[in-house]
Amino acid sequence: MTFDQPAPDLACALIGATMTVRGCAGLITETEAYTPDDPASHSYPGRTNRNASMFGPAGHAYVYRIYGLHWCLNVVGAPGHAVLIRALEPIAGLADMESRRGRQPLTQGPGMLAQALGVTGADDGRPFGPPDFHITPGAPRGIVTGPRIGITRATDRPWRFGLAGSRFLSKPFPAASG
Repeated sequence: MTFDQPAPDLACALIGATMTVRGCAGLITETEAYTPDDPASHSYPGRTNRNASMFGPAGHAYVYRIYGLHWCLNVVGAPGHAVLIRALEPIAGLADMESRRGRQPLTQGPGMLAQALGVTGADDGRPFGPPDFHITPGAPRGIVTGPRIGITRATDRPWRFGLAGSRFLSKPFPAASG
């Protein structure tokens, strides 16, 4: 998979890919794209200590805390571009995911997903690669699009992408998307 590309393109390419983290794996079902010219992006103000991973090598993780509580996992694309992994369909390591989350839904939302996979700030800047932290491309799939959620700026950009027909989404997509 080519990671060094604009976030909207990478966000589409990640739908249907398999993400593996420490023996737990899942099919990526929902992503959101963030670019350096996007007021909703952490990279919008330029490089800082907090967002340095977004300006590092493509194919690395950008991990940050939201609301001071939940870790969120992103895949870095072109410099300043990142893709938030919002949801995945568990396919391996379910017992470990459940032991970390303790309840359903398991991986339908970025904070729940990171918790289920055991992702923390220690993973920020980590390269995606075998054996225990990697992404395997999937077959082309039907993709639906819509506005990003949980943000207050640049809400008009249809940069939320989902696997058509998946029940493993953080929120349903509008009926006429795609």
